[in-house]
Amino acid sequence: MGQTTDARGRGAGPRTTSRRVVLRTAFTVGVTAGTAAVLAPLLAKDPEPAPPSAKAGGREPERFAEMYRGRDIRGTATVMVPTGGPGGAVRAAGAGAAGAVPHIDVQVDGRPLHIMRRADGSYVSDTNHYESFPTLLATARAAVDELGSAQLSAARPRHSV
Repeated sequence: MGQTTDARGRGAGPRTTSRRVVLRTAFTVGVTAGTAAVLAPLLAKDPEPAPPSAKAGGREPERFAEMYRGRDIRGTATVMVPTGGPGGAVRAAGAGAAGAVPHIDVQVDGRPLHIMRRADGSYVSDTNHYESFPTLLATARAAVDELGSAQLSAARPRHSV
């Protein structure tokens, strides 16, 4: 008795697809379609136009100093590139440089505001972790709005390396 014959030696007839194969195929198609539906808007999104201060090789370091709601806000973002020298020396470079790390310094009334750069290029601050902002200036203004009349701590945040 072979795989295509029954106990009497007759042909078993056409093979039918098992329920397991049908369900596995339907699940795979569903997951693939769902993933494509979720990723389509992200992949089809047009890139944002470059800011007016953009250069051909990347964005200029952002610098600002202004009074906003009675608070003095100042900030700079410079791009630092490792030089490979002793002690991990770094130098300032253009934003398009390979291995570049942004150095962000923002102060509200002379006190440091901790700001982090996100992977998409936006910024988030300690005062508001739930919203990101496109520029350092917008982040500093939002921090002032969130602080109200309170002051930032005078201590610099500690980071482990």
